[in-house]
Amino acid sequence: MIHYQLRCSADHHFDGWFRDSAAFDVQAERGLVSCPICGDTAVNRALMAPRIKKGAAVVDASGAPDAMPAPVAPEKAGVAVPDHVRGMLQKLRAEVERNCDYVGPGFADEARRIHRGESDKRGIYGESTPEQAEALADEGIEVSRIPWVPRADG
Repeated sequence: MIHYQLRCSADHHFDGWFRDSAAFDVQAERGLVSCPICGDTAVNRALMAPRIKKGAAVVDASGAPDAMPAPVAPEKAGVAVPDHVRGMLQKLRAEVERNCDYVGPGFADEARRIHRGESDKRGIYGESTPEQAEALADEGIEVSRIPWVPRADG
């Protein structure tokens, strides 16, 4: 996996994870990479802090280790989420829950069944490990992870 700092044409900055550099190039050319703030698909790689080798682990200039952590709700990770971003994430969650089927920890298996035509094609959501998500991507099955914030009504 490779981590990029990305920037849209409106100069919004955000992170992206890709299998490799070529995967980013292909997705960006097809308009599959979009800004989470404005939806712009004119996305390029932004300048990034240099990576510095410290002992056995590779870290970026901020001192953060080079590892993709398991997804955690931003609040549980100790990250302050601006109110307007929290509101957008709550709306996204409501849309997912309204329009997709919850399949729980069987997400990877159901995604494969849908991909192979063994199950009805529909939107699903649930849980998977980072390894399961990577295996799905290797099989050509597109999945996305979104920050799961508490419901607006909860």
